[in-house]
Amino acid sequence: MGVRSPALPAALFLIALALSGCAKKHPATRGLPAPPQIPSIETGLASWYGHPYHGRPAANGEIYDMERLTAAHRTLPFGTRVRVTNLANQKTVDVRIIDRGPFIDGRIIDLSHAAAEAIDLVGPGIAQVRIDILSAPELPPSDSLFAVQAGAFLDKSRAERLCASLDREYGPTRVVMRAGSPSVWRVLVGSEPTEDAAKALASRMRHEIGNAFVVRLDSPSTATNVQAKTGTNP
Repeated sequence: MGVRSPALPAALFLIALALSGCAKKHPATRGLPAPPQIPSIETGLASWYGHPYHGRPAANGEIYDMERLTAAHRTLPFGTRVRVTNLANQKTVDVRIIDRGPFIDGRIIDLSHAAAEAIDLVGPGIAQVRIDILSAPELPPSDSLFAVQAGAFLDKSRAERLCASLDREYGPTRVVMRAGSPSVWRVLVGSEPTEDAAKALASRMRHEIGNAFVVRLDSPSTATNVQAKTGTNP
């Protein structure tokens, strides 16, 4: 029978202590970015649109029918449902966001003809409204990018000239066509991860070039998916 070394228990104790210390160390995990916050209430001017966009693809890919209860908004995700209240008469209408616009500074939503008719907006053309969010789809951060619209032109060459001048000063700039009769060429600047970052860029640009407002950059996959889910809804 061999003699047991007195150093062996001490060595085993030290090994066990080291292992227990390692077990308590957990690798650091990075939390997922918080989903973008959508304001629940917005107030401003509403307008409406019909021809020449009636029967043409909206920004989400489905065919725009001006006699269905839909609307265009600059930043709300496609498929968002909102209640629009005409503050002059308190009439309301619920619409689904399928398009981008209005592309006139100072306005916040473009209603279909049917929606505008429901709140007595067709005659005046514009009215002060309140927008309340009823529901909104959850989008991954990769589908939540924002830009600044610096101009919209019927003449593509004018849009391209503005694009070239802004690109040198503000970074990536692109010209995007809005199909219609005639088509409109929009100049978009930047690609910001949050609406607040895009608003800061818009504020800087507004001091130097005048007209500038924030719009959402929609990925083709987002538009396609929303079209498939909502294309048959009113």
